[in-house]
Amino acid sequence: MTTARANVHGTAIVLGTRGFLITGPSGIGKSSLALACIAAAREAGQFAALIADDRVDLTLEHDRIVARCPPSIHGLIEIRGAGIGTIDTVPAAVIDWAILPVHAPFNPRLPPEDETLSLPLGRALPIVRVPVENGTPVLAVLRALLAEKLGF
Repeated sequence: MTTARANVHGTAIVLGTRGFLITGPSGIGKSSLALACIAAAREAGQFAALIADDRVDLTLEHDRIVARCPPSIHGLIEIRGAGIGTIDTVPAAVIDWAILPVHAPFNPRLPPEDETLSLPLGRALPIVRVPVENGTPVLAVLRALLAEKLGF
């Protein structure tokens, strides 16, 4: 049996028991959002870690989407305008959601219902849009939008 594989542009993180693929065009704030989420979760006493930044290896295993980091960028995260930093990582995690960072003005004001991110694995992830304006409490946004699905 051949495992479906793909390398995608994005950032993958774990918050609590859930995996997230942060997606969007270059420069939208994927790495900054990942750092903010990880810091906020840790400050709240929850587990949080980076899987991969910029490029994410995805596989389909036992009908679940699993993210891993390409070896050449393991433990590294881009801090735009400042350089490349290092951060604690996990080797792999199941991905449950896609996060799409969004900036004002929000048009449309509300996202489409049941929005999904199609993956080259022949699968899709549900999308949650997260505003990335200065001072937005990103973990509070995720908790409000995903409630019991977040796991903490």
